[in-house]
Amino acid sequence: MSRRILSLPTRPLLILPLVVVSLLLSGCRVGMLLGLLIAGPPTVEPEFDKQTKESMTDKDVTVAVVCFAPTEVKYAFENIDHELAKFVSFRLRENKISIISPDHIRAWLEENKDWDKPEEIGAAFNATYVIYVDLNEFSLFEEGTATLYRGRSEAVVSAWKMDKDGSGEKIFSMEKVSKFPQQQPVSTSEETYNNFKARYLARLSDEIGRFFYEYYLADEIGTAN
Repeated sequence: MSRRILSLPTRPLLILPLVVVSLLLSGCRVGMLLGLLIAGPPTVEPEFDKQTKESMTDKDVTVAVVCFAPTEVKYAFENIDHELAKFVSFRLRENKISIISPDHIRAWLEENKDWDKPEEIGAAFNATYVIYVDLNEFSLFEEGTATLYRGRSEAVVSAWKMDKDGSGEKIFSMEKVSKFPQQQPVSTSEETYNNFKARYLARLSDEIGRFFYEYYLADEIGTAN
C-alpha cells in the first residue's frame, strides 16, 4: 500500500515541466507570428547601404545605370550592355529607386562614343549616383554544348557618387558571379532561346539590384532554381 501512496504524487511533478515547456513553445510561436503580422517578414539590408551608410531610395535621389561589355562578349551578344542596363534599371525602379531613362542614357552614349568615365554620364544627367556594371563574361549555354541552356556571367558592380560640380567618386564596388539555373541546365528543346535569355537577364538584374535595394530573406530560397 505504501508504494502506491508514494508513487501517485510524483506523476503530476513529472507532467508539470512538460506542460510548462509546451506552453512556452506555443507562446514563442504566437510571438513570432504576431511579429511577422506587425512588422512583416524579415528583410536583408542591401550591401550598398551597409558599406556606405547611404541609400538610393532616399528622397530626391536619381540614379543612372550604365553597363560596359568588352568586344569579345559583344561579338556573341551585340547589345548585351544596353539590354542589361535596361533590365537593371527596371529592377531598381520596381523597388522604389528613381532612375534616369535607360533609353536617354543609350542615346547619350551613342552621341558620345569617346566617353570613358562613369562620372561623365552622371554629370550629363545630373544624377546623384551612377551604377556602373563592368560585364567581363556572359554566356547562355552550358559549357561544351549547344543543346543545354545555363546562364553564366562575371561582373564588377560599382557605384559613383556625384558632386554638384560634376565630379564623382567611387564609393562602392562588389563582384557578382552568377549562374542560372544552379541545379541543372535547361534543354534547348524545352524553351526558346529568346525566352531563356529574358529569364536569365531578369534573374541577373535582380542579383545586381539586391546590392542596392532591400529584399525578403525568403527570396533567397528561390535563387537555386
